[in-house]
Amino acid sequence: MKYINKRLTVEKVNFQRIAKKFGTPFYCYSFSKLRENVNKFKNNFKSFSPLICFAVKSNTNVYLIREIKKFGLGADVVSLGELMMALKAGIKPNKIVFSGVGKTFDELKFAINKKILLINAESLSEIMVINKIAKLKNKKVRVGIRLNPNTDAKTLKQISTGKKENKFGVNKNTFQKIVDFCKNSKNIDLKCLSVHIGSQILDHKPYEKMLNSVSQILGKTNHKFEFIDLGGGMGINYSDKKESLNYKKYNAAINNFLKKHKVKIIFEPGRSIIGNTGTLISRVIYIKDSGKKKFIILDAAMNDLMRPALYGAFHRTLPVIKSNKISNKTYEFVGPICESTDKFITLKKFQKLKEKDLIAICDVGAYGMSLSSNYNLRPKPIELLIKGSKINIIRKRQKHTEII
Repeated sequence: MKYINKRLTVEKVNFQRIAKKFGTPFYCYSFSKLRENVNKFKNNFKSFSPLICFAVKSNTNVYLIREIKKFGLGADVVSLGELMMALKAGIKPNKIVFSGVGKTFDELKFAINKKILLINAESLSEIMVINKIAKLKNKKVRVGIRLNPNTDAKTLKQISTGKKENKFGVNKNTFQKIVDFCKNSKNIDLKCLSVHIGSQILDHKPYEKMLNSVSQILGKTNHKFEFIDLGGGMGINYSDKKESLNYKKYNAAINNFLKKHKVKIIFEPGRSIIGNTGTLISRVIYIKDSGKKKFIILDAAMNDLMRPALYGAFHRTLPVIKSNKISNKTYEFVGPICESTDKFITLKKFQKLKEKDLIAICDVGAYGMSLSSNYNLRPKPIELLIKGSKINIIRKRQKHTEII
């Protein structure tokens, strides 16, 4: 995105033109940014050519998943719905990994029938259910075990997944019990050790600590794993601070790990692939002066973008048409929903706004639409994919009649 003649533009189309044609609010994705992100991720780890499985939970739009599939990526799924969506998008079963702490009997049966690459189990109980289904079907099922390495990712506690107090994975003792169980089973083929320590990680050091924990476990466990699934969690820059993960150091740490352990690496990136491709465009409905600040009431709300209300996430917010006039009052950008948490951001020294102006909320490609809802019976917004000067509708705006 950039300003051209003071109008915020994505690729070759300005947002004002899109809003005029499709109305607001709307989600808009840049194809060129998506392609750039995928190529950058591949290049960062080209020395060992990992299997890259896109985390479908970050964005469930089938058209976007199809585009991602064309770049050679697989899928990381955490539910039956996500598995079905990945298959619908054309991703081959041998490139799909099924994660998650609470897979049901029916979900596991479906995954086994589809012969996906791996089911990453997160408890001994789950392994026993997989074994039961595999026996009934007289099949041998490829599985992984998710280890909880007790590694602090130094990120928001709401999106930390690798500490011992988190629900994810198993501890070292349970890990060994599961390995022993799998060795004695004729229906389970233990292929993978899996880890995932959190999300929005911008420091390579937690990853280094995670790799050390995995290396220690491999040294003690008398089992030859074909895959090590390192999860995802690579963060993006949501602010103007230009923070970024040092991929060179993470790559070096993995290469050192691979000198000791001859395995195939799997990644499960979501945010780093799709996060900064997306923008939510909203129109100012009303401006309400409360004395110390002004409430900028938008037609987008927390049902459209849940992250700020859910865990105080920050998203850069920009005017669609730029001016040099700055407000002397603090602006608080809010939505129309009947909750005090329906608030996006509070900013000082923002440019002066008037009612009907357009606002761009940036970097919403990950966990934007996938966390959206119909709260207050609000229809979900339209989604658009921009390729150069072409605007593609990839999900129609929902109608009230469809939800009532």
